[in-house]
Amino acid sequence: MAAIKVHGSPLSTATQRALATLYEKDLDFEFVTVDLSTGAHKQEPYISKNPFGQVPAVEIGDLKLFAADLKYHVIFSRRRYRTVVSAVVRPLPALRGPTEVVVGFVPLWEESRAITKFIAEEYADKGTQLVHSEKEKKAALYVWLEVEAHQFEPVASKLVWELVFKPLFKIPTDPAAVEENEAKLGKVLDVYENRLSKAKYLAGDSFTLADLHHLPNTTLLLGTSSKVVFESRPHVQAWAADITARPAWSKVLALRG
Repeated sequence: MAAIKVHGSPLSTATQRALATLYEKDLDFEFVTVDLSTGAHKQEPYISKNPFGQVPAVEIGDLKLFAADLKYHVIFSRRRYRTVVSAVVRPLPALRGPTEVVVGFVPLWEESRAITKFIAEEYADKGTQLVHSEKEKKAALYVWLEVEAHQFEPVASKLVWELVFKPLFKIPTDPAAVEENEAKLGKVLDVYENRLSKAKYLAGDSFTLADLHHLPNTTLLLGTSSKVVFESRPHVQAWAADITARPAWSKVLALRG
């Protein structure tokens, strides 16, 4: 079997998804840490592995897989000193004062889902079966993969920014933003509650990529005040406790230190 090498950051949610998939598939791989804070992802040798300068990049023998979309929140400071930020920021925020400079950034949402799908399908005969081959089960899987990416992720990532990263960098949390996005997340999880009252996991009775893709943001939010949005829905709470307790995910969290 071709050697597998993963280049990324253990703090990146995209990298975490790729690592969780590899651990679930019980595959041997080498993990190479890419220091985002120094802009290593925008320089050689990494830029040759991912021309977009984003994490992760996965090498399987001669095959190269890489993330192709990325959103950053920018960290500001009012201290005067030279700095370089090598990330692409969308949308580009305006500086809020003459002494305010960009000094860092936090990756909140990265597209790694194509990588996890490839790994799950390419190594279907290994470890946990993360995808379905039967028509009806496959249809359910595809639906819930899209729900995670387009309904859960956008709202969850905003709450993670407010409740995890802002406090980390001593930026005041916006209570209005938290309230607004908790309400939005609640509506999304109402749909999940209904689904999970009929099946143990989102795509049926077995754990799949549809569940795995939720792990990074769900884990972060369960450590904040927004955990009540999960805990107030019994089937969602049971599902979240189940997926976050998986041995493969524990290995990913161990890499964060």
